[in-house]
Amino acid sequence: MDSSELYHIKQQFILGAYKALTNLSPDPSSSEYVPTLLYRARAYIALGDPQSAIDIIPSHSENVAFRAVIALAQYVQASDAADRESSLEALRDLSVEIEGDDVDGTDRDKAVVRVLAGTAFARAGEIEEALETLGVDTQDLEAVAVVVQIFLSINRPDLARKEFERSKQWAEDDLLLQLIESSIDLVTGRDDYSNPQSFYTEQLGNPSLSSPHILTSRGVVRILQGEIPAARSDLEEALQEQAGDAETLAACVVAAGLGLKRTEADELWDRLAVEHPAHPLVVDVMAKGVLFDSLVTKFEAPPLASVAAA
Repeated sequence: MDSSELYHIKQQFILGAYKALTNLSPDPSSSEYVPTLLYRARAYIALGDPQSAIDIIPSHSENVAFRAVIALAQYVQASDAADRESSLEALRDLSVEIEGDDVDGTDRDKAVVRVLAGTAFARAGEIEEALETLGVDTQDLEAVAVVVQIFLSINRPDLARKEFERSKQWAEDDLLLQLIESSIDLVTGRDDYSNPQSFYTEQLGNPSLSSPHILTSRGVVRILQGEIPAARSDLEEALQEQAGDAETLAACVVAAGLGLKRTEADELWDRLAVEHPAHPLVVDVMAKGVLFDSLVTKFEAPPLASVAAA
């Protein structure tokens, strides 16, 4: 049974309150030192600061979860294909190692290894490997959450819903379970997004939580509901709390465009493209631009019609 403190830390991580977690200073003599430090390291990675995650992990430790979080941080940090592949290989080795008997780590640590490895494989586009590592029949709810996100990313909300329904048979009415359901309903538009709208609003009403991630999520819901001014308010507040966040910037581009703020939309787009060139929205728009330019060269404009003199 987790302490109330670790339970609160877990809830903050689930809801994306990453900045608060980077201020944690767990006692090395505490029985919850490893999971607490792991949440802190993973928060740094989520904030785009993988080096800080590496720096806080004890260099001498053989704990499999510590080694996995370092490998994920190195993957995120890598600037070339060779370094990224090296990090993926380290995670593959750890995924095999945790199946053995002589492992430095608890069952919880092994579960973290699977989640981190599956996350890295999914980011690398190795979808089958990610699902195999996570286990589509897993009873680890965090692994289920990643599986659901993978299915949603490949446009299979039916499989995501199936995983959610399966999880309800054994999982308690956990906050993460509610977040999983909200993610699925956000993608599918079920009941005019009423469930994610209610869930995000409820979490934002928690005075002990500050999560620009949840603010951005509600902003996206409001865009989909056509509530552009309210969406812009959420997104602008999220950017104030976490400047430069890729998802928030992308949502701001959409909200500004739908709000007919062309100049502002262009400025936000330029910022997104420069700061986050690998963001899916940027990659997709750029690819469509190249395709358009290619098609233009193949189009032969007909001669202008002339009007005969009367």
